[in-house]
Amino acid sequence: MIRRWSIAAKLFALQLVVILALTAAAVLLSWADARADVERDAAARSLAVAETLAQDPFVQDGVQSADPTAALQPYAVDVMRAAGIDFVTIMGPDRIRFTHRDPAEIGKPFLGNIDRALAGEAFTETYTGTLGPSVRAVVPIEDDTGEVVALVSAGITVSATQVVLGTRIATVLLAAAAALVIGALASWALSRYLRRVTWGRGAEEMSRMFAYYEGVLHSIGEGLVLQNTNRDVVLYNDRAAELLGLPTLPRRQAPDARPQPLARLTLPEPMRAVLAADDVAVDEIVITPTHVLVVDRDRIVSGPDGGASARFIGTVTTLRDHTRLQELTGELATMTTLSDALRSQAHEFANRLHTIIALIELDRPAEAAELATSELAISQQLADRLLTAVEEPVLLALLLGKSAQAAERGIGFEVGIPSRIGGGSLPPQELITVVGNLIDNAFDAVAGTPDPVVSVDIDGDDPGLLLIEVSDSGAGPDPAAAEGLFEFGATTKTATDARPTGRGIGLALVRQSVARLGGRITVDGSRFTVELPR
Repeated sequence: MIRRWSIAAKLFALQLVVILALTAAAVLLSWADARADVERDAAARSLAVAETLAQDPFVQDGVQSADPTAALQPYAVDVMRAAGIDFVTIMGPDRIRFTHRDPAEIGKPFLGNIDRALAGEAFTETYTGTLGPSVRAVVPIEDDTGEVVALVSAGITVSATQVVLGTRIATVLLAAAAALVIGALASWALSRYLRRVTWGRGAEEMSRMFAYYEGVLHSIGEGLVLQNTNRDVVLYNDRAAELLGLPTLPRRQAPDARPQPLARLTLPEPMRAVLAADDVAVDEIVITPTHVLVVDRDRIVSGPDGGASARFIGTVTTLRDHTRLQELTGELATMTTLSDALRSQAHEFANRLHTIIALIELDRPAEAAELATSELAISQQLADRLLTAVEEPVLLALLLGKSAQAAERGIGFEVGIPSRIGGGSLPPQELITVVGNLIDNAFDAVAGTPDPVVSVDIDGDDPGLLLIEVSDSGAGPDPAAAEGLFEFGATTKTATDARPTGRGIGLALVRQSVARLGGRITVDGSRFTVELPR
């Protein structure tokens, strides 16, 4: 049953038990201390009265008279009344009482220890006599020669000390009750606060929730970044660390971990600007040096229902990696262009075949053979060079496809390759992104210009480096704008109905691929040079 209690209820019960235990301990200690004080006070009073009587000449003469009881009993009764003690007993060295609170006890032996008094020493003790337990003092009465001629005992019964002790304990109990009430109220207030901030959940339920959230946080495929009201990063998951280049956090973050200001984190500048803003974001595209991210950002409010009592406590940002999607989109566009080029060439070859058949029917075989081999020799020569030199099938297919595309668009396509380019050293999709986008960009740059030519030079002689150069016969971008060519949305293309401006992404993808491969890219006029470590 207790396991189902909320944290607030358990804390309140625990604090109440602790307060009760501390109060009981305080009462016991106070009672023991007060009792010791009362007994010490009773012993001191009894000793003072007994010593006074032992030094009183009247008492010294009375104990040596013929009838000590007649002389000393009325005097002892007056002293008891005046000093506020329970009994005064004067006796002979043989223990026989001369005085007593109860006259019937006179003449009977004194109950208690007198050996130390007979030796001339005054002392106090707690002893049970005819009046019950009492705190008493026993003092010797000496004559002029120092001989013990009698003894006097004065004392206060334990019941009387308990009356005095009761008043002190009552004060302690009142103070303890006040402390208990105040502590209970404080515990109740604290438990109410905890019940509000934990939404009434128990410790086991909170532990399970933490375990579930921890598992979800580190297993989801989207990046997740949590920030407080100051825009400091409170937490991020493994996927966010991968996408943003941050160190991976341990599964159980240290309890003393502090939110990290954005200024202390090494973040891509476009992403830093998004995280530093106050706006809510929905499907916002952010281009970093290595990824194309789709960012969603929302506000976090406290409270189970997000009602009027809820308050803003931070933001949650989700990151989705669309890099591969953008690359596949580019590859699809390349394949579509290539398909269109092949379809156009199919029509052209059909027309050429019909012409060749007609020439044969007209008995002009020499002209038919010349027409059949004129274009075939050029394309076959390029294909043979690529097939013998390029071992990477993806790069081979890409260059052959671009050759057909260039022929269809009326663009001269020149490929400079070494005798051999080894395959398998670089990811194929990265090669498609880099080479394909650079060639497409060159095709668009020279389209509509007189005698357009695009050149691709590949140097693979260095086993540790692949050098790719793509140039065209155009004027190239403005040198002042060369640095911004690789930013998302940057383009130098002229707007048309079929191709609006403002969506330049090809070179941004090239830069990301080169960065992921650890290479670098430079621009010199219309020549783009890429160096990729193998």
